[in-house]
Amino acid sequence: MKVAFIGLGVMGYPMAGHLKNVGMDVCVYNRSGEKASKWCQQYGGEMAASPAAAAQQCEVVLTCVGNDDDVRQVILGSSGALAGMDAGATLVDHTTASASLARELASIATEQQKNFLDAPVSGGQAGAENGALTVMVGGEPAVYDAVKVVLDSYSKFHKLLGPSGSGQLAKMVNQICIAGIVQGLAEGLNFAIKAGLDGGALIETISQGAAGSWQMENRYQTMLADEFEFGFAVDWMRKDLGIALEEARGNGAELPVAELVNNFYAEVQAMGGGRWDTSSLLTRFTRK
Repeated sequence: MKVAFIGLGVMGYPMAGHLKNVGMDVCVYNRSGEKASKWCQQYGGEMAASPAAAAQQCEVVLTCVGNDDDVRQVILGSSGALAGMDAGATLVDHTTASASLARELASIATEQQKNFLDAPVSGGQAGAENGALTVMVGGEPAVYDAVKVVLDSYSKFHKLLGPSGSGQLAKMVNQICIAGIVQGLAEGLNFAIKAGLDGGALIETISQGAAGSWQMENRYQTMLADEFEFGFAVDWMRKDLGIALEEARGNGAELPVAELVNNFYAEVQAMGGGRWDTSSLLTRFTRK
């Protein structure tokens, strides 16, 4: 299968690598040509000068960029991916973006006799590198079925959740849930520190019960060590929560905790922590 991968950031770079490692014919595009060149040297694929050029003669084109504006830039227009795709080809957008954009792109693709899936991912950089991402998909069942083999190469789980936009809506729920869990963990660890408890022994104990979570298991040690220079950045989380809060204003859902945590992340940004890991919510207590 010939595929294109557009966007070689901390997620896209290893995801494209997994495609090559399972034997697919991969052409990549990145706005920084140096990153694309490095990828080709490592994996042996091809690179293109534009998204449209990368997409030519590909059965599946995948994108993973920063936000709605970035998605429009690499997909639409004369040099965008859709312009280079053949009729019948499928575009899969792994960017965490708005549901309204996903629906718009699905409509444009349909008009051009092409297919579209919105398919944001969860699992962070480690999940991308280990081929263990979770993919939340919106679109048509037949289109999803046709690209399962592609998704399998870098994910541990993927599921079609409804029509176009459903993948993005599911990712919003994912981020809403994470925000509350990380805030609870930050408050709990700060309480433990103030109370003089042994943080390691504490987590070893309570993680075995109802309080246990992925965040607790994977982040408590670095949180206690005051280390936050890795993982999913605060800047990205604020972008994602902003999308969710905007969607909630339209559908009437109340998100009081997500809104509060979003404001707390703004405080972390003001401390210079925009690129810190999301578990840096603890610094609001410890670095005052």
